[in-house]
Amino acid sequence: MSDPGPADRYARARESAALGRDYPLTAAFAASQRFELDPFQIAGCRGLEAGRSVLVAAPTGAGKTIVGEFAIHLAMQEPGDKAFYTTPIKALSNQKFRELQDVYGADQVGLLTGDTNINGNARIVVMTTEVLRNMLYADSAALRGLRYVVMDEVHYLADRFRGAVWEEIIIHLPPAVRLVSLSATVSNAEEFGDWLDTVRGDTEVIVSEIRPVPLEQHVLVRGDLLPLFDDRAGIATAQVNQELMRIRSFKGPNFENNRRVQNMNSARQKGYEASRRRPHKGGQRPVRSANVQRIERLDRPDVVELLARANLLPAIFFIFSRVGCDAAVQQVRRSGVRLTSHEERLEIRAIVEERTRTLRDEDLAVLGYWDWLDNLERGVASHHAGLLPAFKEVVEDLFQRKLVKVVFATETLALGINMPARTVVLEKLEKFNGEARVAITSGEYTQLTGRAGRRGIDVEGHAVIQWTEGLDPQAVAALASRRTYPLNSSFRPTYNMAVNLIDQFGRGRAREILESSFAQFQADRAVVGLARSVRDQEESLAGYRKAMTCDRGDFTDYSAIRRDLSDLEKLNRKDVTAGRGTREQRQREIQSLRKRMQRHSCHSCPDREDHARWAERYWKLKRTIDKTRQQISARTGAVARIFDRVVDVLAELDYVRVEGDGRTVLTAAGRTMRRIYGERDLLVAESLRQGLWKGLDAASLATLACCLVYEPRREESNTGERGLPRGPFRQALSDTRTLWQRLDDLEREHRLPGSEPVSAGLAQAMYSWARGVPLERVLVEADMAAGDFVRWSKQTIDLLDQLSIVADGDLGTTARKALDAVRRGIVAYSSV
Repeated sequence: MSDPGPADRYARARESAALGRDYPLTAAFAASQRFELDPFQIAGCRGLEAGRSVLVAAPTGAGKTIVGEFAIHLAMQEPGDKAFYTTPIKALSNQKFRELQDVYGADQVGLLTGDTNINGNARIVVMTTEVLRNMLYADSAALRGLRYVVMDEVHYLADRFRGAVWEEIIIHLPPAVRLVSLSATVSNAEEFGDWLDTVRGDTEVIVSEIRPVPLEQHVLVRGDLLPLFDDRAGIATAQVNQELMRIRSFKGPNFENNRRVQNMNSARQKGYEASRRRPHKGGQRPVRSANVQRIERLDRPDVVELLARANLLPAIFFIFSRVGCDAAVQQVRRSGVRLTSHEERLEIRAIVEERTRTLRDEDLAVLGYWDWLDNLERGVASHHAGLLPAFKEVVEDLFQRKLVKVVFATETLALGINMPARTVVLEKLEKFNGEARVAITSGEYTQLTGRAGRRGIDVEGHAVIQWTEGLDPQAVAALASRRTYPLNSSFRPTYNMAVNLIDQFGRGRAREILESSFAQFQADRAVVGLARSVRDQEESLAGYRKAMTCDRGDFTDYSAIRRDLSDLEKLNRKDVTAGRGTREQRQREIQSLRKRMQRHSCHSCPDREDHARWAERYWKLKRTIDKTRQQISARTGAVARIFDRVVDVLAELDYVRVEGDGRTVLTAAGRTMRRIYGERDLLVAESLRQGLWKGLDAASLATLACCLVYEPRREESNTGERGLPRGPFRQALSDTRTLWQRLDDLEREHRLPGSEPVSAGLAQAMYSWARGVPLERVLVEADMAAGDFVRWSKQTIDLLDQLSIVADGDLGTTARKALDAVRRGIVAYSSV
């Protein structure tokens, strides 16, 4: 990169002077950073200093969080002011907690993630979004003095299961709190910003499409890294490299002969590979070749070594399968590849032993610790949701320290964790979505490749797509050049949300609040467009009506008879299964319509068929308009209508009551439900009220809680329930399932979607774990990876924690004992 000229330096100096004069806090903060802030970062900081909320949408790795950190910096300028930093996942919260501790000191920073509570009354608190939502509904004293809330990865509000939490927070935060919303690049950022401005007040939208580290995109064809785009055309034109198009079409008659010739010239090929590299912007990059004809995939160890020779490590290989990630690590290990020096291996071992010292030796053996450590010392690791959280954190730490050079990961790694690489490799451009193999979207491609390029380290990042049979370079180029990643609301009212809103605001105000959700905002925006199209179509409809005007009579009426007759005749021809009586009835109706048509005054018009052609257009367009009007009716007030159905269910079950003056108030059961969160809020509340779980011991209650939170895999059978606790547990489970069925029927009667059946698929393993059975046996019973077992255990703990607070008498005490029984060993591990 060339030095700026005198004119550029002068312009920057003037801009810097203006920044210091008009925005002194932004200028001082910018001067304290290790890097010169980008324009979008400065714009975000200026907006906050001016007293506005901000939405910052920028690519992965662009440095959005610097704006959130400036909000914290502002809060710390005034005694008593607080700032909350929210993240969607606990791993991100832990990471941010450590970073902020390094800046402000341990006494000023707290962490709240449901299962971790550290210094919760600090001036800076990092938390998961659910924790903040619960604080808002409880009107927690910790909210006093709150001035800024940072919502990192705010595009999570599109998440089908947890997205509503983001909208609840945005709607309910006190008006004086400034909101810092940090999002990946989305194609409708302005729409989301308009909604934020509507519900939060003055909000500035800052969008950046610029990656701080440019991305070079390649296709790996056998041993050659070929540019995806023609270097001369540039990515803006999406002009695909013509060499790739020639390779795709090369399937001529001499194909097999050419393969044999190339095999015979292996020595020449080795010489060519040695000459394929040339210096490139401070690193090594293989140059393109026109001699690629044999299209074979390289084995993973060969790809790793190719990237190592080309100075393109560290790298993340995205493989859309946990089994595939683990298999890839073993494949590299068997090949003997070693990417670390002796000193690096010693450092890796020291870090791993320190981070895992609280885990028991027998558990480490079960978890394959020694093989895992050996892989790490080679510089290779996997990263996926099935991995023990403690192991995932170590992999992340070692990768950031540049000690682990290659990570084979599922796409979950692309969601926010700070693990940038020099190179990202995509082995395939399709993944299994639970039902079928589907192509990844342009938004997913952007998220995955966004990990390539480390700011302040790399001059450029590299995305490598491995060639597969049937790969279309044009389709890959379209994926790489499109930025269509819309943010769509997944908001829907829940029972817990309903009782909290009614308790705080009353039913009428609650409906108004829900109508201010992003879900309704988007629906209303769509309605505006639909209504405009209806108006335009109605003008055409009037033109058609005029064109078919007949001086003999009402041609609209006549054409309606013709249309009914035509539809009935078609139905009679197609429906060959109809009984004799039905067909005779239709025949009578057809004869009646024919008589009406023939008697109509327009039937004898000499221009009848000309009018009829206009009438056909009229009725076709009218049908379209009627459908559009139905869409408008369905969308207008849709969220509030669902809320009304939820409240109707609550009223029928006596969680709310309508007073004589028309007010809707909570009953004692409704007040209990305020503190029950999650997908099963109604089932849990009703089970408590009916006393279905009284008499259970701690292990049995933990097992029942697990049945309520556990979601079986699609292919998993729900019938294998051998080994379940006998006695009171089985009766409690049976009663809970019967109750679920009744509630599910009630919901469907009120046109609500209902819920999934209660699953005991993990019950045997959880019962064993809560009774202190060793990890090895529990994982065999669970038939799942350690990381999955820990995740379900922590969700079980979350529910038990709620029960310990809301349940009366002995059940509350038992819930606390059950919680302690589950929170042991690998489940209790915490890195903070």
